Amino acid sequence: MKQIALDIGLATGPTLASFFAGPNEAALRHLELWVGEKVGSVTRSPVPTYLWGSGGSGKTHLLKAVQQALREQGAAVGWLDATVQEPPEFNEGWAAVLMDDVHLYTAVQQHAAFNWFVNAQADQRWVLGAGELPPADLKLREDLRTRLGWGHVFHLHVLSEPERRAVLRQAADARGVFLGDEVMDFMLTRFSRDLGSLIELLDLMDGYALQTKRGITIPLIKSMMENS
Repeated sequence: MKQIALDIGLATGPTLASFFAGPNEAALRHLELWVGEKVGSVTRSPVPTYLWGSGGSGKTHLLKAVQQALREQGAAVGWLDATVQEPPEFNEGWAAVLMDDVHLYTAVQQHAAFNWFVNAQADQRWVLGAGELPPADLKLREDLRTRLGWGHVFHLHVLSEPERRAVLRQAADARGVFLGDEVMDFMLTRFSRDLGSLIELLDLMDGYALQTKRGITIPLIKSMMENS
């Protein structure tokens, strides 16, 4: 089967509003409360936050949503994930520091992350980290691992299949698209079950259906795959 190249440009990008919380309501509300306050407000807590959970639980979605929300407020943020091979020095102009996939950090990235953390604490800046393991189980240098775990810690859970179906139905309804049960079954069994990927797939299907003036059916999806 030909793999669809998901065009991220068709999606609106991760936002807190588009995150279906399900069992992760507490984490979402915590982030909404922090991001919702004005930049520079003395009530914006500098206590770090750490999110952990398996792949597909929404960690990166939430970090990127926070990054976008702060940028929309005119705030600069530091971003570090496992793909950043040469992390920059800490910038005093950052309103927050975001660290994704910390469980994958190399020694160089761990050194930079620790430096960012120390400087962020000194400047009363927020640190939001995420990884697949709880702080106690992270195979990181001890001074970084303990700092990631001393603040707010939330365990993110992957949505159940009924919850994923509910999100897809809600997303389809918002687009004015009819998504039959057989189409949803096809999406959930033949493609990534990660919710973010499924929503991107829905965007592609919606665009292709409009382009070809057809309803969303399994033959349409197969045609889209053949022409991707």
